[in-house]
Amino acid sequence: MPSSEQARKDYDNSAAVYGEYGALPSGQLESELIKLALGDCTDLTILDLGGGTGVHAFEALDLGAVAVDLVDISPGMLEKARRSEALVGREDKIRFFEADVSKPLSHLPLREGGYDVVMGNWVFSFADSMDVLEGVFHNIVDNLKTGGRFICVRDADPASPVLQTGKYGGSCKWLKEIPGGYSYLCVLHTTPPIEFEGAALEVIYSGSTKIYEQFGLTDIRVLPYEAAAVVKENPEFWQSFLERPCLAVMTAIKS
Repeated sequence: MPSSEQARKDYDNSAAVYGEYGALPSGQLESELIKLALGDCTDLTILDLGGGTGVHAFEALDLGAVAVDLVDISPGMLEKARRSEALVGREDKIRFFEADVSKPLSHLPLREGGYDVVMGNWVFSFADSMDVLEGVFHNIVDNLKTGGRFICVRDADPASPVLQTGKYGGSCKWLKEIPGGYSYLCVLHTTPPIEFEGAALEVIYSGSTKIYEQFGLTDIRVLPYEAAAVVKENPEFWQSFLERPCLAVMTAIKS
């Protein structure tokens, strides 16, 4: 099954309980680091590629964003996001679009002048080939204003021992080599557990900046884990994670 179709299937199946991920240690860490990366979003426009149930899109609105467009491949995740935002009453500030973010998005009525911020959280984790990965990068840079920020969560070490213990809320059932990286089956320990197939290419998880620079992104930085309150408050708990982290939150600027 193509990676995009597998992603749609997996996320449709998990839409009802995916929100529970935020309560897991890795989910808390991710959320805190993304909010630090976003900072003050007053009057900013944001494109959230692979935005799922809208968790981070809603965080951006809470931080002052004037408008967010969320694109995701899963109709189930999008419906969950719509229902959640309807309860808050900010439907005029957010739009939802169903599309594969590894393919051209020219058919969508996205902002012609681009966005101040483009988020792509875990959006590289379904790219099982360079063609798919480059398709995602084209959508990032084509929709980002010059001087705008790109923010993402990405795989850091798909073979990290913490993905065997499940201590931080996620584990890996299997890891297989593919050209240029790995495919894997991830389990999030929610109730019930969420399973999805993903992929991690070395050009991403290695921390190399080469492909970002190839697409005109500069000032590429990984946020320090120690900046997150959950790590500050309990460094001993996070010690094994910090030795070989399995995820990273990073930012870059379009030059």
